[in-house]
Amino acid sequence: MTTTIEAPPRAPAIAPMLRMERLPHVWCPMCGIGTIVKAYATALQRTGVDLDKVSVVSGIGCSGRAAGYLKLDGFHTTHGRAIPFATGLKLARPELLVTVISGDGDLVGIGGNHFIHAARRNLDLLVILINNFTYGMTGGQNAPTTPLDAKSSTMPFGNFERPFNLPQLAASCGAAYVARWTALQIRQLTWTIEEALARKGFRFIEVIAPCPTLYARLNKLGTGLDQMRFYHDNVEIRHGANLADVDIEFQKTIICGKFVDLDKPTYTELMERHYQKVLGERFVPMPKQGGWLRE
Repeated sequence: MTTTIEAPPRAPAIAPMLRMERLPHVWCPMCGIGTIVKAYATALQRTGVDLDKVSVVSGIGCSGRAAGYLKLDGFHTTHGRAIPFATGLKLARPELLVTVISGDGDLVGIGGNHFIHAARRNLDLLVILINNFTYGMTGGQNAPTTPLDAKSSTMPFGNFERPFNLPQLAASCGAAYVARWTALQIRQLTWTIEEALARKGFRFIEVIAPCPTLYARLNKLGTGLDQMRFYHDNVEIRHGANLADVDIEFQKTIICGKFVDLDKPTYTELMERHYQKVLGERFVPMPKQGGWLRE
């Protein structure tokens, strides 16, 4: 009798970027979050950045688990507070590349006020918002991104509250870089993250992802694979689109692409310019590891 010895499964190319001991992950089958984490890790590999200078901050929710699977310095923060944590980290350690990865409920629901002011200040943060149109971890409640007429556990007869147009919101508040893709456009998403990593200021990437367990089930949309097929058939790539036209309607065309790419001074740069003007020689530029005034 011939004995067949199966080769051990090959580790993914991004394995050095992941905490492999924590796998398999907790995300539902056919959820797009793992794909997005892979895109982020791949983008970091391509840029060749010093990983000791990279930190990932996340909040509460399905997407908020991303920081725990990446073998990088990171913070898993309280609900809605990922951006304030990231702000403090960036201001204290300006040499770090700080990324926020979290969900729509966490970043623009519970944490909406932090989101708009971080964009207004043009803080030097990369924010990747994973939008599955629902509060996926806590029961499928209505979110600030749930499309009109879509059903949720708290609106079983359909949503009547107008959702955010997130690219327009980010751009109108002052974001320097704004883009949107779905979890299906993995190559475009990876390229976009790679490009955004090289930019400065408040960089916002919205990623539309399936939630097969709650959003799809409540709206009878089939599986996560069915949602991916929907993205394949109903995504229109329109770089530089008028942001008033990129609203997401229930089961209709999703406009994707890079919408904003501006070179503008960050919060720290504006702060240093201001105090250099006001204080003159008494001003010490914000840390390297220092204070504000000479003794």
